[in-house]
Amino acid sequence: MIRVKKKSTKMRGFRTCGGGCSKKRRGSGHRGGRGLAGSGKKKKTKWTRTIITMPGHIGAYGFSRDSYLRKDPSFINVGAIEEKLNSLIDKNIAEKKDGKIYVDVSKLGVKKVCGKGNVKGVYVITANEFSKKAEEKILSAGGEAVITGDN
Repeated sequence: MIRVKKKSTKMRGFRTCGGGCSKKRRGSGHRGGRGLAGSGKKKKTKWTRTIITMPGHIGAYGFSRDSYLRKDPSFINVGAIEEKLNSLIDKNIAEKKDGKIYVDVSKLGVKKVCGKGNVKGVYVITANEFSKKAEEKILSAGGEAVITGDN
Protein backbone atom coordinates (compact mmCIF):
# COMPACT_ATOMS: atom_id res chain seq x y z
CA MET A 1 0.00 0.00 0.00
CA ILE A 2 1.32 3.45 -0.95
CA ARG A 3 1.44 6.01 1.86
CA VAL A 4 0.60 9.64 1.26
CA LYS A 5 2.38 10.80 4.41
CA LYS A 6 5.56 9.32 5.75
CA LYS A 7 5.16 7.04 8.76
CA SER A 8 6.04 8.74 12.05
CA THR A 9 9.23 7.48 13.62
CA LYS A 10 8.96 9.51 16.81
CA MET A 11 8.48 7.68 20.12
CA ARG A 12 8.63 4.21 18.55
CA GLY A 13 9.24 1.59 21.19
CA PHE A 14 7.94 3.75 24.05
CA ARG A 15 4.64 2.31 25.20
CA THR A 16 2.92 5.52 26.30
CA CYS A 17 4.66 7.89 23.86
CA GLY A 18 5.72 10.36 26.55
CA GLY A 19 2.31 10.63 28.22
CA GLY A 20 3.34 9.16 31.57
CA CYS A 21 1.20 6.42 33.06
CA SER A 22 -1.17 4.91 30.50
CA LYS A 23 -4.18 5.49 32.76
CA LYS A 24 -3.49 9.23 32.93
CA ARG A 25 -4.03 9.82 29.25
CA ARG A 26 -7.69 8.83 29.06
CA GLY A 27 -10.41 11.39 28.36
CA SER A 28 -10.25 15.10 27.76
CA GLY A 29 -9.48 15.97 31.37
CA HIS A 30 -5.84 15.24 30.68
CA ARG A 31 -5.64 18.09 28.17
CA GLY A 32 -7.73 20.51 30.27
CA GLY A 33 -11.05 20.04 28.52
CA ARG A 34 -12.11 20.05 24.90
CA GLY A 35 -11.69 23.00 22.56
CA LEU A 36 -11.37 26.35 24.27
CA ALA A 37 -12.30 25.09 27.73
CA GLY A 38 -10.38 27.13 30.27
CA SER A 39 -9.33 29.64 27.65
CA GLY A 40 -9.42 32.52 30.09
CA LYS A 41 -13.11 33.29 30.06
CA LYS A 42 -13.42 32.73 33.79
CA LYS A 43 -9.89 32.22 35.10
CA LYS A 44 -7.03 33.75 33.18
CA THR A 45 -5.19 30.47 32.57
CA LYS A 46 -4.78 30.73 28.79
CA TRP A 47 -5.60 34.42 28.58
CA THR A 48 -2.58 35.71 26.66
CA ARG A 49 -2.74 32.90 24.11
CA THR A 50 -6.43 33.57 23.52
CA ILE A 51 -5.98 37.33 23.17
CA ILE A 52 -3.04 36.99 20.75
CA THR A 53 -4.30 34.16 18.54
CA MET A 54 -8.04 34.94 18.58
CA PRO A 55 -8.67 38.67 19.00
CA GLY A 56 -12.35 39.47 19.25
CA HIS A 57 -13.27 35.93 20.31
CA ILE A 58 -14.34 36.73 23.86
CA GLY A 59 -17.35 38.96 24.43
CA ALA A 60 -20.51 39.77 22.53
CA TYR A 61 -20.46 42.48 19.88
CA GLY A 62 -23.28 44.26 18.12
CA PHE A 63 -26.87 43.16 18.03
CA SER A 64 -29.23 41.36 15.70
CA ARG A 65 -32.87 42.23 15.29
CA ASP A 66 -35.57 39.60 15.29
CA SER A 67 -36.30 38.23 11.83
CA TYR A 68 -39.89 39.50 11.82
CA LEU A 69 -38.61 43.06 12.38
CA ARG A 70 -36.08 42.98 9.52
CA LYS A 71 -37.10 44.64 6.28
CA ASP A 72 -36.34 42.98 2.99
CA PRO A 73 -33.36 44.90 1.55
CA SER A 74 -34.22 44.17 -2.09
CA PHE A 75 -34.58 47.35 -4.12
CA ILE A 76 -33.82 48.77 -7.57
CA ASN A 77 -32.97 52.32 -8.56
CA VAL A 78 -34.90 54.27 -11.17
CA GLY A 79 -31.70 54.77 -13.16
CA ALA A 80 -31.09 51.01 -13.24
CA ILE A 81 -34.53 50.44 -14.76
CA GLU A 82 -33.65 52.99 -17.44
CA GLU A 83 -30.30 51.27 -18.17
CA LYS A 84 -31.64 47.70 -18.20
CA LEU A 85 -34.77 48.50 -20.19
CA ASN A 86 -33.92 46.39 -23.27
CA SER A 87 -33.18 43.27 -21.22
CA LEU A 88 -36.34 43.84 -19.15
CA ILE A 89 -38.42 43.95 -22.34
CA ASP A 90 -36.75 40.73 -23.57
CA LYS A 91 -37.62 38.98 -20.28
CA ASN A 92 -41.28 40.18 -20.45
CA ILE A 93 -40.85 42.22 -17.26
CA ALA A 94 -41.46 45.45 -19.17
CA GLU A 95 -43.59 46.21 -22.22
CA LYS A 96 -44.30 49.21 -24.43
CA LYS A 97 -47.92 50.31 -24.88
CA ASP A 98 -49.40 53.59 -26.10
CA GLY A 99 -46.08 55.49 -25.83
CA LYS A 100 -45.60 54.40 -22.21
CA ILE A 101 -43.36 51.71 -20.79
CA TYR A 102 -45.01 49.43 -18.23
CA VAL A 103 -42.59 47.81 -15.75
CA ASP A 104 -43.59 45.30 -13.06
CA VAL A 105 -40.66 45.31 -10.63
CA SER A 106 -42.07 42.48 -8.48
CA LYS A 107 -41.23 40.02 -11.29
CA LEU A 108 -37.55 40.78 -10.58
CA GLY A 109 -38.05 39.80 -6.92
CA VAL A 110 -37.65 43.43 -5.88
CA LYS A 111 -40.03 45.19 -3.50
CA LYS A 112 -38.86 48.82 -3.48
CA VAL A 113 -37.92 51.39 -6.10
CA CYS A 114 -35.36 54.00 -5.02
CA GLY A 115 -34.54 57.34 -6.63
CA LYS A 116 -30.89 57.13 -7.75
CA GLY A 117 -30.40 57.95 -11.44
CA ASN A 118 -32.32 59.84 -14.10
CA VAL A 119 -35.65 59.11 -15.77
CA LYS A 120 -35.98 60.10 -19.44
CA GLY A 121 -38.85 57.93 -20.64
CA VAL A 122 -42.49 57.78 -19.56
CA TYR A 123 -42.79 54.82 -17.18
CA VAL A 124 -45.68 53.18 -15.36
CA ILE A 125 -43.83 51.28 -12.64
CA THR A 126 -45.58 48.78 -10.38
CA ALA A 127 -43.95 48.00 -7.01
CA ASN A 128 -44.72 47.45 -3.33
CA GLU A 129 -42.90 50.63 -2.20
CA PHE A 130 -41.43 53.81 -3.68
CA SER A 131 -39.04 56.27 -2.10
CA LYS A 132 -40.13 59.93 -2.25
CA LYS A 133 -37.38 60.83 -4.73
CA ALA A 134 -38.24 57.91 -7.02
CA GLU A 135 -41.91 58.86 -7.06
CA GLU A 136 -41.07 62.50 -7.80
CA LYS A 137 -38.76 61.58 -10.69
CA ILE A 138 -41.26 59.19 -12.26
CA LEU A 139 -44.14 61.69 -11.99
CA SER A 140 -42.06 64.64 -13.26
CA ALA A 141 -41.19 62.62 -16.40
CA GLY A 142 -44.91 62.08 -17.02
CA GLY A 143 -45.19 58.53 -15.70
CA GLU A 144 -47.02 56.81 -12.86
CA ALA A 145 -45.94 55.01 -9.68
CA VAL A 146 -48.44 52.22 -8.97
CA ILE A 147 -48.30 50.69 -5.48
CA THR A 148 -49.40 47.05 -5.24
CA GLY A 149 -51.11 45.73 -2.13
CA ASP A 150 -48.96 42.65 -1.34
CA ASN A 151 -46.51 43.98 1.25
